[in-house]
Amino acid sequence: MRRIAISVAAVSMSVTLAGCGMLDATGSSDDASPVKGDDITVGLLLPEKANTRYEQFDYPIFKKKVESLTNSKGKVEYANAEADADKQASQMQRMIDKQVDVIVLDAVDAHGIAESVSKAKDAGIPVIAYDRLAEGPIDAYISFDNSLVGEVQGRSLLEALGGDLSITDKIVMMNGSSTDPNAKQFKAGALSELKGKVTIAKSFDTKDWDPKNAEKNMKEAISEIGLDNIEGVYSANDGMAGGIVKALRAAGVTKLPPITGQDAELAAVQRIVTGEQYMSVYKSYPEEAENAAEMAVAKVQGRDIQFDALTRDRVDSPTDQDIPAQLVPVVALTQDNLEDTVLADGFYEVSDICTGEFKDACAEIGLKQ
Repeated sequence: MRRIAISVAAVSMSVTLAGCGMLDATGSSDDASPVKGDDITVGLLLPEKANTRYEQFDYPIFKKKVESLTNSKGKVEYANAEADADKQASQMQRMIDKQVDVIVLDAVDAHGIAESVSKAKDAGIPVIAYDRLAEGPIDAYISFDNSLVGEVQGRSLLEALGGDLSITDKIVMMNGSSTDPNAKQFKAGALSELKGKVTIAKSFDTKDWDPKNAEKNMKEAISEIGLDNIEGVYSANDGMAGGIVKALRAAGVTKLPPITGQDAELAAVQRIVTGEQYMSVYKSYPEEAENAAEMAVAKVQGRDIQFDALTRDRVDSPTDQDIPAQLVPVVALTQDNLEDTVLADGFYEVSDICTGEFKDACAEIGLKQ
């Protein structure tokens, strides 16, 4: 069993989870038999649309899996907050009012949503934190190994900078939103690789993970550091990498420095093909979404053995400790392993990547339709 500490301060609160059977609205856990059949409603709250993964992968994959697990009798109540924390709180309250059977939550603001999580708990509705570790009395958590994501990004950037690396080499760090606990872990993981090996000349926590904000931040970095003095850019995700590329191109760069990313968005994969972006982090969204659906259905049906098998890891949040969790592994995605990752897994087809303007670049690296 792996244990990951995600708390930012010491906590004294202890949480006892039901050992047999799902807690009902009164807190009883005496009945180990399933408390629900296949006719269930699973609430799914996703945080934004700027990152294309949520609408393109997470929601449809999750919905399909719930249907398959419930013989097409279960349904998914879905809402996307579009990066608005208040909107997400209202969406969650509506799901509580509708008395959905379980809520799977990817929080816009992991701290701010804690009150809503408590309300769900009081109403007898289990909450599973998805991708981002929400605070409050959640029942379980599923995400990727976020510290490892940052380490992979940091290592990859150092590799791209080459063997003659010097502490005087300057890089820019474009981190994610300060309200996202994952962003803090990505940043910490990357710093564990980068510190002492390069100079971090400028570092930003990018509001809402917005590519436009990343572009603006990068323009500021170029102005302060000097275009020719930037050896590489750590970008915490692909959307922001796109904004960084725009800023560098607008400044007149012809040969881009190595830029990292995360999420294997199609536009990023195409930038990797052309060499505009050095790498991304490939995370199997199908695995995360399908396993989250299995966790939700098992939890609400009281199938504790299956639920425990899906949550062998443990994590701590700023409010709770020993949260049952599943941490999904990740892979560095570069030109060298496109065929072994996104193509082999059916994430994309060659025809998706190698459209019009990218055909020649695809041919150069051996991608053929």
